[in-house]
Amino acid sequence: MRYSIDWTRSAETDYLQIIDYLLQNWPVSVAENFIEITENRIQQIQTFPLSSAIIHEKKKIRKCVLTKQNSLYYRVIKNKIHILRIFDVRQDPSKLQF
Repeated sequence: MRYSIDWTRSAETDYLQIIDYLLQNWPVSVAENFIEITENRIQQIQTFPLSSAIIHEKKKIRKCVLTKQNSLYYRVIKNKIHILRIFDVRQDPSKLQF
């Protein structure tokens, strides 16, 4: 069963800001690679939604590593995957809000 994807506004903003940063500071190929990695990981999550580790038991939030700098946080509710945030792990963890 393939789950549908729902992006929160925060996740969309995070994703676009990361791509914007990459385009401003790195070759276009780096941004394209990040987009490809993200799309591939989301496809994996759609097929195997429970494969990533739970990082918040009560809220049932899971963490999927995209790159060594960025992780994707999501929650599975019924047949839908809610992408909550894409977070640069080099930041202060207290900035990560769901």
